[in-house]
Amino acid sequence: MSNHLSVEPVGTHVGATIHGVDLAAPTAGDIAAIRQALYDHGVVFFRGQTLTPDQHIAFAERFAPVDITRFFSAVPTHPQIAEVRKEPEQKRNIGGGWHTDHSYDVAPAMGSILVARETPPLGGDTLFASMAAAFAALSPGLQATLRGMRAVHSNRHTFGAKARQLQDGDMAGRLRNPELATNDAVHPVVVRHPGTGKPMLYVNPGFTTQFEGWTEDESKPLLDYLYRHASRPEFQCRFQWQPGSVAFWDNRATWHYAANDYAGERRLMHRVTVAGEPLAAAAG
Repeated sequence: MSNHLSVEPVGTHVGATIHGVDLAAPTAGDIAAIRQALYDHGVVFFRGQTLTPDQHIAFAERFAPVDITRFFSAVPTHPQIAEVRKEPEQKRNIGGGWHTDHSYDVAPAMGSILVARETPPLGGDTLFASMAAAFAALSPGLQATLRGMRAVHSNRHTFGAKARQLQDGDMAGRLRNPELATNDAVHPVVVRHPGTGKPMLYVNPGFTTQFEGWTEDESKPLLDYLYRHASRPEFQCRFQWQPGSVAFWDNRATWHYAANDYAGERRLMHRVTVAGEPLAAAAG
């Protein structure tokens, strides 16, 4: 580990704050230590950072190529950066439900790096949940059953032209390109984390539609059970944002949920997503 960097866990199963690093100019040792902490904790947090958009992108590219988000409005001068924005008069927020980014892609995003630009005085926290802990807490019988299954993920119902969140106009100017929301991907229900080898539960309420070979109606009872189970408080941590805060989460290992509890206030975040790889099933 970098000799000036320290890692402070913030939750039993997920989350750690990293101290002693400037993300605008990280060393090779810093990058290696951050990657290891990300694998160990699922999401890592930083405080007091002053990243420019160019530095935000450069930091992300130290881990993997940028995966440009197709559906969020982008920073005009930096198309690699998605705006996660809610104006005071708007009711809906972006990410206000448990999900993992880009699970609808054949090669899901490895991680997402969110930088706080403008935060409300109170509220607007993000919650994270560990999918390794969620899987480990299931019964051996259900674990064995899930290891043999695959699930379908889609973005049509979330970002497509008929998506419920696009019907009332509150998302106007924040989400775009609904005609591109045609992705469907099939992934193992229990994946092997590429960096640690650990088994991870890989379904989520935002994008998983059904189990492969099952109808949506047949899938719903078991998916609903897994969603209730995986969102138990003991698998979670909660991050309170401040200007200059940064969160870097592993989309293979965590869910996240943006709390929408700051009515009448503005919240502006910049997100860079980094590319991943197709996911393999965890060994039985």
